Amino acid sequence: MASSAQHESKLKLLDAALHVIRAKGYAATTVDDICRRAGVTKGSFFHHFKSKEDLALAAIGHFSAMAEGLFYGAPFTAAEDPLDRLLGYVEFRASILNGDLPEYTCLLGTMVQETYATHPELRQACERGMSAHIAELTRDVEAARKRYAPDASWSAESVAYFIQSVLQGSFIFAKARQSPEVIRESLAHLRRYLISLFAQAPSNRKETP
Repeated sequence: MASSAQHESKLKLLDAALHVIRAKGYAATTVDDICRRAGVTKGSFFHHFKSKEDLALAAIGHFSAMAEGLFYGAPFTAAEDPLDRLLGYVEFRASILNGDLPEYTCLLGTMVQETYATHPELRQACERGMSAHIAELTRDVEAARKRYAPDASWSAESVAYFIQSVLQGSFIFAKARQSPEVIRESLAHLRRYLISLFAQAPSNRKETP
């Protein structure tokens, strides 16, 4: 049975991996970088993980679990109206754009851009994590479609993918510009777009967050 110290050192490595890979990218990140950030030795690293890829796979699961707790434990999830939940999700994403870029950009999006052709296990793990998030959004989009746009020709899943495409694309531009403002502006446009999709919804929702 692992001791509390061993568990703590493993958690430090996972948290360090989230930060360093989001800051430097997977290829440029070294085991030394992660150990330095975590404040542990390489011996401790190899006690827990066989390789950088082994750690990255664990970090994907760690990130996905953290994201699930963050988003689906947030107040907006308690809204009765599915459209309010969707708009609340967008507003919540804007509210957490704090700190340095690695603190709020997506580990899975960052990693899959680099590894999709070279590390199939990492690509598949990223895809699973991203698809799970898409599935959660799809449920609310479908519920809102049934309530407010039952004759719409678009699919709920396609809208969920669009929501995530806006986010992932804006993360790239935020890195280029070194500022979260492009993400905030993109999320404001996304909110307006979602309102326009559900034109039969009550008109008491403001057009801007």
